[in-house]
Amino acid sequence: MTQCISQLSFGFLGGKQLVGGFAGGDLSSDGGVMLLREADRRLGLSAKLTGCLRDGRQPAKVRHGLGEMLAQRVYQIACGYEDCNDADDLRSDPVFKTALGRRPKSDPDLASQPTLSRFENQVTGTGLRRMAEVFVELFVTGHGGPGAKRILLDFDASDDETHGQEEFAEFHGFYDEHCSLPLLVTAQVEEGPEELLVALLRPGRSHASKHALAVLKRLVARLREACPQAQLVFRADSGFAIPAISAWCEEHGVAYLISLPQNPRLLQLAEPPLEEARAAYEETGERMQKFAEEWSQAKTWPPCRRLVIKAEVSSQGDNPRFVLTNFSQEPVRDLYEDYGRRGETENRIKELKNDWQSDRTSCHRFVANQFRLLLHAAAFLLCTELRRHLAETPLAQAQVSTLQPRLFKLGVRVRETARKIWLEFASTCPLQELWPLLLGRLRAAPT
Repeated sequence: MTQCISQLSFGFLGGKQLVGGFAGGDLSSDGGVMLLREADRRLGLSAKLTGCLRDGRQPAKVRHGLGEMLAQRVYQIACGYEDCNDADDLRSDPVFKTALGRRPKSDPDLASQPTLSRFENQVTGTGLRRMAEVFVELFVTGHGGPGAKRILLDFDASDDETHGQEEFAEFHGFYDEHCSLPLLVTAQVEEGPEELLVALLRPGRSHASKHALAVLKRLVARLREACPQAQLVFRADSGFAIPAISAWCEEHGVAYLISLPQNPRLLQLAEPPLEEARAAYEETGERMQKFAEEWSQAKTWPPCRRLVIKAEVSSQGDNPRFVLTNFSQEPVRDLYEDYGRRGETENRIKELKNDWQSDRTSCHRFVANQFRLLLHAAAFLLCTELRRHLAETPLAQAQVSTLQPRLFKLGVRVRETARKIWLEFASTCPLQELWPLLLGRLRAAPT
């Protein structure tokens, strides 16, 4: 039982005794969860994901619905509470209860950690496959039709280090650790934000390209159906430089930009532009880049393919890079810079891992860990939706590490009266003018 602390002393200030206590009423440090609730209602995300799951419990004994538990986990992850254990501290939080449709005082608390853990472990592979389709369908709903002219599909692999007895946790030599290896795919329409389409957990010993071609085929088929006029571009690092992917893209009219790892033959091709770059660097002392192209044919390539070469020389030495492409007309520098912009996609993956801690896949069952990864992906999607509606505001380009303290971590007093539930934010909140703007945009946006 928690001991009631009546008063705390902090000495004196201006001749007056400075005291404190824990009798301030129903307060929360996460008032911004109400914005996540609005973004969720706008997308229908939690409802769509819940519709993919089957509830095998006896209805008369159910106290926490699947939709409520799913949204509880997603909202808490988005606010920085990635551990399921955090639910025990937050289940009585008045603003989380309000965001999830429970009255802050007169309704029972939210689900506890054991309840949520049972929920995570009851999900089936069929439910997960249906949930994965929701992310693609939401993207299609937002961008389908004749408007989209170019859709970039960025594929990347990332490690989730493991520390226990997780299923399929295997040693990966490149990362020098036991891990699982998620495949992450983002999509970008024109110059819009990167949106997460796929978050697929894979065994730790997988090659970076494992299942990539199967995922690409599924995405291309759905995007071609929804956006028949759009040019589709596959972009990936050297982990995806396998003949099967480039050959399939060529056969099915998908453009690609794929980095190639260095090898003696490629270094030989890069030597002429490197010599030019070295001479220019010796003359100016400044980093120098030269671009070139070659039409090359490896033994495993039936056709001759275009190779973009970036020869860079700086104080760090030579830095040649190679990108394979089936673009035939575009200037080589533009193509390389287009490939280089995938760094923004890597920033989104860093947000997913570092800010939302998506690598907390610590359940024993592989299926439960895949479910956890999708919950983090859902939190990512809600914040992407908020960022979209924060255009032309100080937070338009804000990363999660900025959104959480400035938009989500807002103190609020919650009062429940006979007719209303009051959310009373601080009068000195520095970004309070964004709230009516953001709520108006979310509610006015077409569904």
